[in-house]
Amino acid sequence: MPIETPNLDRVQTPQDLKNLSIEQLRAVADELRAETIDTASVTGGHLGSGLGVVELTTAIHHVFDTPRDILIWDVGHQCYPHKIITGRRDRIRTLRQGKGLSGFTKRAESEYDPFGAAHASTSISAGLGFAVARDLKEETDRHVIAVIGDGSMSAGMAYEAMNNAGHLKSRLIVILNDNDMSIAPPVGAMSHYFARLVSSPGYRHLRKLGKGVAKAIKLEGPARKADEYMRGMVMGGTLFEEMGFRYVGPIDGHDLDQLVPVLANVRDGEEGPVLIHCVTQKGKGYAPAEQAADKYHGVAKFDVVTGKQQKSKGGPPAYTKVFAQQLIREAEADDRVCAVTAAMPGGTGLDLFGQAFPDRSFDVGIAEQHAVTFAAGLAADGMKPYAAIYSTFLQRGYDQVVHDVAIQKLPVRFAIDRAGLVGADGCTHAGSFDLGFLGQLPGMVIMAPSDEAELVNMVATANQIDDAPSAFRYPRGGGVGVEIPDVAQPVPIGKGRIVREGSAIAILSLGTRLHEALKAADMLGAQGLSTTVADARFAKPLDEDLILRLAREHEVLLTVEEGAEGGFGAFVLHRLAERGALDGGLKIRTLTLPDVFQDQDTPFNMYETAGLNARHIAAKALECLGRAEAAAQIIAAEASGG
Repeated sequence: MPIETPNLDRVQTPQDLKNLSIEQLRAVADELRAETIDTASVTGGHLGSGLGVVELTTAIHHVFDTPRDILIWDVGHQCYPHKIITGRRDRIRTLRQGKGLSGFTKRAESEYDPFGAAHASTSISAGLGFAVARDLKEETDRHVIAVIGDGSMSAGMAYEAMNNAGHLKSRLIVILNDNDMSIAPPVGAMSHYFARLVSSPGYRHLRKLGKGVAKAIKLEGPARKADEYMRGMVMGGTLFEEMGFRYVGPIDGHDLDQLVPVLANVRDGEEGPVLIHCVTQKGKGYAPAEQAADKYHGVAKFDVVTGKQQKSKGGPPAYTKVFAQQLIREAEADDRVCAVTAAMPGGTGLDLFGQAFPDRSFDVGIAEQHAVTFAAGLAADGMKPYAAIYSTFLQRGYDQVVHDVAIQKLPVRFAIDRAGLVGADGCTHAGSFDLGFLGQLPGMVIMAPSDEAELVNMVATANQIDDAPSAFRYPRGGGVGVEIPDVAQPVPIGKGRIVREGSAIAILSLGTRLHEALKAADMLGAQGLSTTVADARFAKPLDEDLILRLAREHEVLLTVEEGAEGGFGAFVLHRLAERGALDGGLKIRTLTLPDVFQDQDTPFNMYETAGLNARHIAAKALECLGRAEAAAQIIAAEASGG
């Protein structure tokens, strides 16, 4: 029976949307938008993209039979409304919190999330896989829908998938969510290609004819409507249909009177892949988001009435900003310094560099593979490129790092942001693996600063490396509060440093866990154990003299890193084994991230789970010495705030 007075409280699953009229769906969508805004105000997260697809989400679940019909969201930034109406509303304010809902789609969370997301441009490939599996199983009554944004369409993977889909001719529905606003404004030849098409003489003739027709029949907004639909005709006919897709659109992604019948027609239409071009507005329906330059892509907790976001508490500058400021200094002194980012100028700090040096700053769009090889080309012709890419995104360009950079010994400098654990974004954005996958490459120089002052020095160090690729990795968030030098001091390649001298235990730290290592040394000191603390600085090349000295002069050696197994600690073990340093009585342990994908939580709690905070380091040393009771006491006392 139809719901006479629809409201979100009565929508427990998408089945509750099936019998609603367009007017009733509109009422549900209005409440869904309000719920999404209120949720993000409490949890923070990705707001603008979700607001842009409220009507689209409602219409898809009304028309299609999810979860039997497969619905895949690209990236997943826009999935909050989807989660609310797929049985997770009662938990929606746990979004991005420890033991709560993921900020992205996640298979383990719901049957309505058939494919996990978080990185861009995967939805069409995954959707095609589902479509072919359906065909092989002869489940002809099931549909597969992939929703992808215009920003994600700048990545080559999307076109590889479309090319394959057009060839296979499997029934697949792709919805292009065109809000003209990914994280940063879309860049690249594709958008310029569209612009050339719509500025061509043939298009201008059609546009003029369309305006005349619109004016004659007194359509509302004739110029805008004619332009919009003529552009859709040109783009659809010349690009998507040439790739084997039937093109439908553009349609207004906020108009349920258009959305519902179009989706129903496509659902009931002929075989083969179809692309529906849906025009939406990021941040739709919430004035502060509509007016923001980034359409409230990512927000902290905020006041719903004013839109004012909570400011972070004062403290040390973020590592990202420290990197950007030092890179600007390097570029001021060296006109060969340039910077490359893949659609993340704000996230990597290169927006600041771009303001200072617009001609030497390059945003290549969501195209990490291209970013790496583009930087390699710059380096091959004598420039000094810094490729600023999040650790988790650099994984997408690994073949290019190997083949186009490392084998050719090209001095590309990789500024690896978000190394280690990242808090609310969880495992999909954690920078867990770069130490391992970069450390395997011959000739690669890998640095990790222990604080913001060391980061400044390492940016300068990288600038001096002209005969090999290099990387320096640093975490999300603020530094530890040390004084930042006015003039950077390059670090000798492959040389660590002793921070505190001791005799019984040695802690060799790589990266910003150094300060936890120093706290652990204090705890061990209270147990009567003299502890050396060393800052490795380099994962490659290793400071062999330092490592051998620590092994020779101490009973226990611990390595500590913000990376997965198979990284820095493994390199140290390998080197010690080669030199015979493990043949005696040395007790050595490697403290790494655990061999699991850690779900979202606060950074502190994530490192607690990982066993990489001070009390865990101290307890591990005590366990090595057979003092299990003392180790347990440290864990218990610190856990209870003792």
